[in-house]
Amino acid sequence: MSHHTTTGRALDTSWTWKNRPGYKPILLISAIVVLTAVVLLPPPQSMIDMVSRANPASYKLAPDCNTITDTVNRKLRPAAFQVERLGKPAPANHKNDRLLTSEEVARMAKIMVALLFLAAFLWGTEALPLGATDVMVGVMLYIFAILPINEISEAYMSDAVFFIFGVLAVAVGISKTGLDKRIGFILLGRIKSTKAFAFLFLPMLAVLSGFLSAHALVALLIPVLMGVYKVTCKIHGVEKDRALAIFLLLGVCFASNHGGPGSPAAGGRNAIMVGYLMDYGFPITFLEWMKTGLPYVPLMAVVVGAYMYIRCKPKFMVKEMNPSEVVRAEMARMPKFGGREAMMTVILVVLVIAWMVLGEHSGLGGPTLYAVMAMFLCRIITWEDVQDGVAFDVVGLYAAACAMGVGLKFTGGALWLANAFVSVLPDFLTKGDGLLVGVSLLTGIMTNFMSDGATVAALGPIVLPMAALADISVWKVGLICSFSSSFANFLVVGTPNNAICYGMGRDPETGERLLDVMDFVKFGLPITILAWLVLWGWTVFGYWRFIKWPV
Repeated sequence: MSHHTTTGRALDTSWTWKNRPGYKPILLISAIVVLTAVVLLPPPQSMIDMVSRANPASYKLAPDCNTITDTVNRKLRPAAFQVERLGKPAPANHKNDRLLTSEEVARMAKIMVALLFLAAFLWGTEALPLGATDVMVGVMLYIFAILPINEISEAYMSDAVFFIFGVLAVAVGISKTGLDKRIGFILLGRIKSTKAFAFLFLPMLAVLSGFLSAHALVALLIPVLMGVYKVTCKIHGVEKDRALAIFLLLGVCFASNHGGPGSPAAGGRNAIMVGYLMDYGFPITFLEWMKTGLPYVPLMAVVVGAYMYIRCKPKFMVKEMNPSEVVRAEMARMPKFGGREAMMTVILVVLVIAWMVLGEHSGLGGPTLYAVMAMFLCRIITWEDVQDGVAFDVVGLYAAACAMGVGLKFTGGALWLANAFVSVLPDFLTKGDGLLVGVSLLTGIMTNFMSDGATVAALGPIVLPMAALADISVWKVGLICSFSSSFANFLVVGTPNNAICYGMGRDPETGERLLDVMDFVKFGLPITILAWLVLWGWTVFGYWRFIKWPV
């Protein structure tokens, strides 16, 4: 027995060219070769000109500095900067370090840009495990001395990182106490027809997804919906009704996807953007985010419901469905409300109120950690539950994203990317609200090929500097990027919601898969186009015109 185990382990760890999630050697080697070539090549002249330019637009220079090169030297070569630029006496610990040249600073900016694309590539392809890529970002910042050592650690431990860890831990508590099931059953228990499901349940689910984990809501609802599907088929004497299954599964999936703009608590992508806006000196409170994004959510959910109803209902083999009949029996079997579930409800309600009331003073991470501590004290969760339920590699992704954002902003890499992107856009997509259309298209397409968190992490540092160039509020650009990252509808890999629906959408008795990959393309692509149209027509050129924006 021992011999076989050892042999198996040896086989698992032996070198192979075969791809598997978290280990794709051909892709990894290709990425390393490209990165090496980029590092060895000289920085483009446009980058050298940018770091040498006096008072560059949309870059916050340090005191006593005229250029990005000065700012970098002030932080990385403080003693030399004090002696050579300010003409002050050398400090006692002066090591005779020389100042960095503009070309060397431009090289650092070029390396940060390359690191951004490398991390986005590795996150999107999983050529390395997520956690390994998260660590790699820190390693690169150390190797190329982009930031002082202590500031690399500080960049990883931002408020957004504590927030996303806390949100994932709170989701564990909600799931463990059964509160998520009760919420799902209460919602479905009032839905008595197909029309009510499309136009009442889906908007409620979308709004809820703005405040609770959409992944958790989808995961708890799919088994319930599969029960509704099977019982409905039996009642009407139908063996299989794929149109009904698509309506239930993709309706829930798309509605929960578009709950993302509702609040910063909707997911890590929003937490990343909150962190980026804070770094740019334009912090946004929980309540301010809700004012800009929440009105979009129910309208888009009604559009999702209407589209799915119009396309699927005529193809139903059953005459009608009544989810309330099915879930009433399940409700009767649930334990009485009270105990830890009641305590979890109180913690959740207080947490949401704290997010809205405390605002930027406490950030979003502080109140969330208070909630996690309260769950420990009330014995709702144990540390083992947190270890099992919280995806620490995802928390690390947000930490690495924050660190990359700091490095890109500091070296001027983000500003250079913004200028490069704006230069290839048509004129009408570079000025005022037109820029928001361009950013939403770019983000909406990218988020279908990589995770929403990785998309915002990669694009945030690129698009935020565009705000000053286009003479528009940085909030608008940041929010439109974050909102559009919720449009991952037409590929299974676009978001965990899609993967959960695809994986769990099976006939409860036969185990037959009720969705195929092309269903996401056939239904998700039109939904994404509709999402853009609603975002532009209702949000950007609609109620956003009546909101006062910081400039």
